Amino acid sequence: MTGIDEIVRAARERLGIERLNAVQEAMAAASGHGGDIVLYAPTGSGKTLAFALVLLQTLRPDREEVQAVVIAPSRELVLQIHDVLRRLATGLRVVCCYGGHDVRTEQRSLAVTPHVVVATPGRLLDHVKRGHVNLAAASMLVLDEFDKSLELGFGDEMSLLLHGMPRLSRRILTSATVMENVPPFVRLRNAEVLNLLDVASAPSGRVTVWRVESPTADKLDTLCALLLRVEAGKVMVFVNYREAVERVRQYLVRRHIVAGGYHGALEQDDREKVLAAFENGSLPVLVTTDLGARGLDIEAVEHVVHYHLPLTEAVYTHRTGRTARVDALGNSYLIIGPDEELPPFVATARHFDVQGPVLRQQVVPTMVTLYFQAGKKEKISRGDIVGYLVAAGEIPASQVGRIVVKDHYALAAVPRAVVRDALPRLQQARLKGRRVRVSPLNV
Repeated sequence: MTGIDEIVRAARERLGIERLNAVQEAMAAASGHGGDIVLYAPTGSGKTLAFALVLLQTLRPDREEVQAVVIAPSRELVLQIHDVLRRLATGLRVVCCYGGHDVRTEQRSLAVTPHVVVATPGRLLDHVKRGHVNLAAASMLVLDEFDKSLELGFGDEMSLLLHGMPRLSRRILTSATVMENVPPFVRLRNAEVLNLLDVASAPSGRVTVWRVESPTADKLDTLCALLLRVEAGKVMVFVNYREAVERVRQYLVRRHIVAGGYHGALEQDDREKVLAAFENGSLPVLVTTDLGARGLDIEAVEHVVHYHLPLTEAVYTHRTGRTARVDALGNSYLIIGPDEELPPFVATARHFDVQGPVLRQQVVPTMVTLYFQAGKKEKISRGDIVGYLVAAGEIPASQVGRIVVKDHYALAAVPRAVVRDALPRLQQARLKGRRVRVSPLNV
């Protein structure tokens, strides 16, 4: 078992967390309570580390069985949780499973019994039914963004999964929305409720809310005018339908505004690539459905744009929670068509004049993402990529941005100004003794 001081020290060293925030301190204090915990806290408030403070104290490396299960509604949230736990859980095996990932790869990772399984409900139940994993010994269960799982129709899957964990001694439920009735199959016992929605809420003071008037029901021209007038930074544009993502993205690109699209119909690799480009600064605008409103850990989003107005207060809260994370400031823009009104749950909003001075004629990033057709399975590491860019591409290490290495590909951000000269050199050189296809990522 690991003490909380040791976990906090690991978070400082491996995650760069200087101090616990209010949500994490509340969970640390509740860890000694012994019973179940229900945590309400806004998106982006550090809930993953908060429940990790409780979960990691209970795990024992010498027990060769699944001791803890973390269930989350989306692939992206599963990957985020897995990354945090993997870096904090020294000596423990943490495995993630999610839809869209290769089942055989996951089966191999489960062959050596993990201590912690992080998964989406449907994929985890599939592995249980196939006999790839046994959850009967699990004593700790975390249901992250539990309300979202119910919205997505995972109730039956979660009921079956919980029935297969008879030895649970503690359950942790987290949500950014208060749940009036927790389903009986969760079997909460002696639950301590921590409601930190007001204490940690980002929109309360650090977000400036703007009303943007569109003279037409089709808001594309107004959106473009807005993006050319806001300060430089990452922008998330929310729409209500998958079909609208590509229509808006293509229109922006035609207007020389570099943008990517993100929605549930994309293949998993495509979703991962577009998010990586958005995170590393080579994709300044991300057009997304409300899939992008929860479960993504993206730093420094300066602007959130509601191209389509949010249908509920919860949706508005989750969208706006993408900006002003931790101690940062942010902006939330609601584009109002001629037959629309400001939603009643938006108390006040300042007027943003899209006829004002233009700050730029186009939105083009200073960074470009390079795609490498080789990854972990080809024994490629982040260090290999840096060395290759420096030696073969003659790019100073200080100019190399975020690097992501997946199973069979890798991505690296480099300055746009060096790509034209560096790319021919990279394509002619060898990476760890082999020729690897290198090209600018097209999202």
